[in-house]
Amino acid sequence: MFNIPLLTAASALTLACGSLMAAEASAKFANGVLVDANGMTLYTYDKDVAGSGKSMCNGSCATLWPPAKAASADQASGAFAIVMREDGSRQWSYKGKPIYTYQADRKPGDRQGDNVKDVWHIIKE
Repeated sequence: MFNIPLLTAASALTLACGSLMAAEASAKFANGVLVDANGMTLYTYDKDVAGSGKSMCNGSCATLWPPAKAASADQASGAFAIVMREDGSRQWSYKGKPIYTYQADRKPGDRQGDNVKDVWHIIKE
């Protein structure tokens, strides 16, 4: 009977720590650029204002440039923070700028989106 609350609290702590660790491990630098957990290149968008807490890429833009989604349990850590999208979902940001993948990148290491329309850029180490 006394073990149930203790196990529940321990489970909650484990889940919370796991989410934070997952957030830190979900993006990393590989071959000089920031990639997601699947090795897909991450990009920033010049129309996003660093530190504004929002993304300017919505609707059809977000179809071509899928946001790096943050789970509800994920928490900011270091250079990584979370912004709220206009649809209410959560998106990762790096150094204050929302981050995205690119639909045309088909496999890890692809960098097809770098400098598209001179407003999309890979995140370099």
